[in-house]
Amino acid sequence: MLFEKIKSDILAHNSYIVGAGAEAAVIDPRRDCLVYAAVARREGMKITQIFETHKNEDYVIGSRELARPTGAEILHGAREEFGFGTGVREGETFSIGSLEIEVLETPGHTVESISLLLRDRSVSDDPLMVFSGDALFAGDVGRTDLAGENRRREASEMLHASLHQKILPLPDGTIVCPAHGAGSVCGGKISDREYTTIGYEKTTNELLALSKKEFVERKVNERLYEPPYFTVMRRLNKEGPPLIQNLPHLRPYSARDIRSLTDRGAQIVDIRSPTGFAGGHIPRTLNIWREGLPLYLGYFVNYEDPIVLVDDFNLDLDHVVRHFVRLGYDNIAGYLAGGFAAWFKQGETVERSGIWSPPDLAENLDDPSIYILDVRKIDHREEEGHIAGSHHIYVGHLEDHLDEIPEDKRIVVHCDVGYKGSIAASILRKHGFGNVTNLLGGTTGWKAANYPLVKEEEEKRALSAPSPM
Repeated sequence: MLFEKIKSDILAHNSYIVGAGAEAAVIDPRRDCLVYAAVARREGMKITQIFETHKNEDYVIGSRELARPTGAEILHGAREEFGFGTGVREGETFSIGSLEIEVLETPGHTVESISLLLRDRSVSDDPLMVFSGDALFAGDVGRTDLAGENRRREASEMLHASLHQKILPLPDGTIVCPAHGAGSVCGGKISDREYTTIGYEKTTNELLALSKKEFVERKVNERLYEPPYFTVMRRLNKEGPPLIQNLPHLRPYSARDIRSLTDRGAQIVDIRSPTGFAGGHIPRTLNIWREGLPLYLGYFVNYEDPIVLVDDFNLDLDHVVRHFVRLGYDNIAGYLAGGFAAWFKQGETVERSGIWSPPDLAENLDDPSIYILDVRKIDHREEEGHIAGSHHIYVGHLEDHLDEIPEDKRIVVHCDVGYKGSIAASILRKHGFGNVTNLLGGTTGWKAANYPLVKEEEEKRALSAPSPM
């Protein structure tokens, strides 16, 4: 029997290829899909079926792309109309050599979500694995807010029923194969475990121990961020994403080309570290460090204007391009030939943003000309505490709240460590804020330097306490 998990880094997307004899099936493939064909070729197998557990929101699905060279049949849940493939219903079974895949309809995360129960009939009739899509994760369950607030309660009730009536009754030894791992935006707090089982989740996953009422209330009140690009993903994955056949070829641009492209509306994305960006960057550019691209591109980059990358040494750009392709950014056009050095060697204008260490901020904490902006997720701020006197806007929502930020003060932005803070600094600089500083180390460095974080209640009490006579 063939079983292989294919992980897409950063997005924390898991896809799988299973097979026996001469046949194989792929579950939830990514768009750059040659890896599955390579595995099948290595094992002497033909991919005959491709399953999509749901239409997905955080990446472009790869079933159409993989079906083109393999001729495999695409199968998805039948509760929603797709522009491609064949809808399947509860109880339908599919044979892959000695393996049998049975469809379980498990709506909740999305209405058409399915899970796939795998048996190896050559060994036993008992379930071996369940591919749970976004219904059940290690230590978590799928989010239920993506159909809209008006349907959130209904979706939460459906997910509870799917879990307790379809998935959890499976034998405790059944291996759970979810579509995402730790770090995915499709869950709240997915555990960092490669593998889990039904029995282990029933014992350790606190959400599964809740009553139906408690579960629904927890999910209805869960606060998760939805990047704007999710809307594009839902449309593409329902209608059928365009075929790309190969990764895009990036064109090398000179410094003068970049200046001209910027004037015509091109999106310049600087993928260097926060320190490199702060030391000098092309004016009006967005800074997202390499590993942060899949998580934050969808908040700030559009699908129309060409995208050009800026790096120091342009190493392994093919890997970077995969991040864009997986999110549907087929408008990625090129890169600055020679790296950022080519820009300043040409004598072009260089902008800078400031950087501070925690002691720098501590020394100036009472300075009224400073505005401290916390761009972490709200749950991090509430659970860990915050720097006294700071204001909060999540980095992904920053462009929608620029009018709340004073233009006549020094803006000191911070996050957990400094990477999201650099995104925020680049956005503020791009929108004309002239005095912007990123706190390197963020709250992690702040705590390591033994400076306090306060909770909202503590700060309110301190502010309302009467002044000593």
